Amino acid sequence: MTTVLVLNAGFEPMHRVSLQHAVKMLLRGVAEVHEADEDSMFGPFPRPRVLRLVRYVKMAWKYRRTGRMVFSREGVKVRDGYRCVYCGKPGDTIDHVVPQSRGGATSWTNCVTACRRCNQCKADRSLAELGWTLRVKPAEPASLPRLALAV
Repeated sequence: MTTVLVLNAGFEPMHRVSLQHAVKMLLRGVAEVHEADEDSMFGPFPRPRVLRLVRYVKMAWKYRRTGRMVFSREGVKVRDGYRCVYCGKPGDTIDHVVPQSRGGATSWTNCVTACRRCNQCKADRSLAELGWTLRVKPAEPASLPRLALAV
């Protein structure tokens, strides 16, 4: 499915939406095309790649009241550079360092990006049982400026 990046009025990346949703935003007049594929049309519009909102939207939903980042699976992948923390290959799944079946939480400090192979090999075992180590210690990021761009 094709997605379109949505920028805030101040050009900060917000999120991605489907092409159909993007066209609805254009028709309602809440966004304008910032970047498009000129050779491809979607209805009366050039096929948008990036939209910019007409009015600024405060993005308070990205942060908790404490000022900390809200946990997200996509955020974990961005934090880890879309690389498996076990083998270094491209990663597309999320793994709990301490498995949920053993009381591991779904949090920034317990979730890492993993390739499918490593995730399946690890299953519900601990790193000590496998003799594995993490290439990067998971931590809560201060910010994720590339989050919307990473999809």
